[in-house]
Amino acid sequence: MIYTLFTALLLLILSPFLWLLSFKQKFVRSIKARFFLFKNPKPKFAKYHFHLCSFGEACAIEPLVEKLGDCRVSVITQTGFDRASRYADCRFLPFECFLPFWWVKADVLIVFEAELWLNLFKVAKLNRSKTILLNARISDKSYKNYLRFKFYYKYLFKYVDLVLAQSDIDKDRLSRLGAKNIKVVGNIKSANLVKPSKRYVKPDKRVIIIASSHENEEINLLKNLNLSPNDQLFIAPRHPERFDSVYKIIKDSIKSDISFEKFSDNMGLRSQIILVDTLGELVNLYQIADIVVLCGSFEKGIGGHNPIEAAQFGCKILSGEYIHNQKDLYRAVSGIEFCSYDNVWDKLNSNLQNTKITNICDLNEIIKEIKG
Repeated sequence: MIYTLFTALLLLILSPFLWLLSFKQKFVRSIKARFFLFKNPKPKFAKYHFHLCSFGEACAIEPLVEKLGDCRVSVITQTGFDRASRYADCRFLPFECFLPFWWVKADVLIVFEAELWLNLFKVAKLNRSKTILLNARISDKSYKNYLRFKFYYKYLFKYVDLVLAQSDIDKDRLSRLGAKNIKVVGNIKSANLVKPSKRYVKPDKRVIIIASSHENEEINLLKNLNLSPNDQLFIAPRHPERFDSVYKIIKDSIKSDISFEKFSDNMGLRSQIILVDTLGELVNLYQIADIVVLCGSFEKGIGGHNPIEAAQFGCKILSGEYIHNQKDLYRAVSGIEFCSYDNVWDKLNSNLQNTKITNICDLNEIIKEIKG
């Protein structure tokens, strides 16, 4: 009760700032739904309630939802909401102070990765739900911060029945934070090999994809652009709200004799450089790619992205060195080559290996644990 009152007071103080922030395109639906319950009614009853953060996690749990049936989902981000809404009843997760009044009982609560909201677990347990932390991980970068608030997490883990961790390192760190009943099952994202929804004809060229790029990555990767006439380059920003700014970056970075188009213009993918400004197309393009430059790894603080999706097609993969959030998935793929902004184009023309997935998580084992 004290914690709920504290979070209510915190929300009251931050409300003016949150309201202004809600007018940004990135947050236009999520903030109003989460912090003001705008168009965010209580969920329908379901046997399983999954909670996750964003788009990647929404893709990762889809096979579980399909196999378990009778599921609902809560999310944090708009991209996560749009993706999860395709296959389940979906809501934005309200802020902590609203959860005791918003929650509708589910038999099992399954929380993905590091979404450690105290009232979510506590309210679920008070309603006699089984509580599971799935795909649990503590990154190298965040571990010290978790330890600073060990008292909080020790209290939170009193309400968690089962922790399914990604690795033995994660198991040890979670145990130190107070988690009990921890089992190592691997990273569920390695079990969910997202399949293409379309099949494109591979052009008679070397296809290179700059994939899931973040701010500063496009401009720095394009500084030393060195495409041969036999190269076709796709650039796929991670966040849709950056499509327009990346379009400008590309236009300002390339020579006038290089053809350029936006994927959404439906020009037949004939240009030498193509901005992928449509969600859900990346895996379709991976299947025709020769080389993937996997971003989120060239700038500090992001921590990398999942290499499994590209590796399932045997693509050659180049990555930056900052992969602290994805170390286990990187260990599950052989052949990834590391580089920096300065030598990425030299690496592209070197003798790169095709990648191969060497360790895949067993989805059936996870389903067995969830069903208990």
